Amino acid sequence: MTTTTAELPVSAGLPVAHEARRGWWRQLGIDTGYVLLAFPLSLLAFVLVVTGGAVGLGLTVVWIGLPVAVGTLLAARGFATAERSWLPAVLRTPVTRPVYRRPGPDAGRMRRLLAPMREPQYWMDALHAVLRLFVAVPAFVVTVVWWAITLAGLTSVTWDWSIPYDESGQPDNYTLPELIGMADTSINRVLLYTAIGVLFALTLPVVVRGCALAQAQLGRGLLSSRAATQAEIGRLSEGRDAAVAAEAVALRRLERDIHDGPQQRLVRLSMDLHRARRMVDSDPDGARATLEEAAAQTRETLEELRALSRGIAPPVLADRGLAAALAALAARSPVPVELAVALPPGQRLTPAVENSAYFLVSEALANVAKHSEATVSRVTVVCEDDRLRVVVEDDGRGGAVLAPGHGLAGLTDRLRAVDGVLTVDSPRGGPTRLIGELPCR
Repeated sequence: MTTTTAELPVSAGLPVAHEARRGWWRQLGIDTGYVLLAFPLSLLAFVLVVTGGAVGLGLTVVWIGLPVAVGTLLAARGFATAERSWLPAVLRTPVTRPVYRRPGPDAGRMRRLLAPMREPQYWMDALHAVLRLFVAVPAFVVTVVWWAITLAGLTSVTWDWSIPYDESGQPDNYTLPELIGMADTSINRVLLYTAIGVLFALTLPVVVRGCALAQAQLGRGLLSSRAATQAEIGRLSEGRDAAVAAEAVALRRLERDIHDGPQQRLVRLSMDLHRARRMVDSDPDGARATLEEAAAQTRETLEELRALSRGIAPPVLADRGLAAALAALAARSPVPVELAVALPPGQRLTPAVENSAYFLVSEALANVAKHSEATVSRVTVVCEDDRLRVVVEDDGRGGAVLAPGHGLAGLTDRLRAVDGVLTVDSPRGGPTRLIGELPCR
């Protein structure tokens, strides 16, 4: 087994700094635009939702209020959709979009009309439209004030001369330098205003970022958290179903292999032993030959049982870890294997992840030996960014497909059960490349 480590190249300091500056300016522009645009939109959404909700509730007794209330919920959904389009750029993370349930094709008019009122996400959109204004107004004021003072202070040298200051000495007419005990001169004013502008400019990204995040976190909590929870539940449900399907397939295969292999040999072994017992007195030489055949059958049966147990989970995997188990697996492969495992010394993954990674390599190498006509295969295992990446390549004829009913479908289900994914790249004529990604936990 060979162990390889990889180091990422480090770029020179100047390009990295340039990219950082560009990202800083870009994020400041996104946050500023988000806060400034959020104020009029939140004001409009607040007025429409509060007014529409009040009118709809007041006119419900005469049924006219129902269409008004539904229209209000649809308007809230429109504002929520616009908000979700901003959130990924502000939060720098993907945002899960909810799936609004629709009535079935056989639903009546009244059921179609009232469908939004039975969907909880519509009400959360309306609640967001009401609450957002109370965050958007102070965020807008703070952002505008910070930008105004920053720009005014940094450009004071260009406009201070044009302001007619009152030099009559009136007691109620003071400039800022005079209030802090400085002489009221043009130089003092420019220096003081510029210093204030620099101070506000240095804190501008942090202040604007805080204002943007305050609104964005409110939006994510009301507009995306429920959808994210539902998506996570769906993903876990799919993983559970995939695990059940993978275990069922593995159990059927194990039953078939035991029936076709060891079970048949054990039946023949039992028959040979009975025959040898009958022949021991009348034909000792024949009984001895039969016992030798039975011993050979016993050795072959044990070998098949060991092979089947290795396909489930070999003892070396539990005792010494994934690297040692893959080394033993590569040594038994009829096709030469180049193995590279880059895992920190002594690191052990969870049993489910180790078993899935071992099963992936085991099945892939078995397919290489049976179908690929390859002369060499390569197995690479590395853990990067909390993801275990397992790559199995060969120089065979290719043509492997990831389709239901094929052997690779079982690998896909097994990896999905541990929050992993399988990618197959196998054009006709080769080569074949299987990439499995699993969590390093």
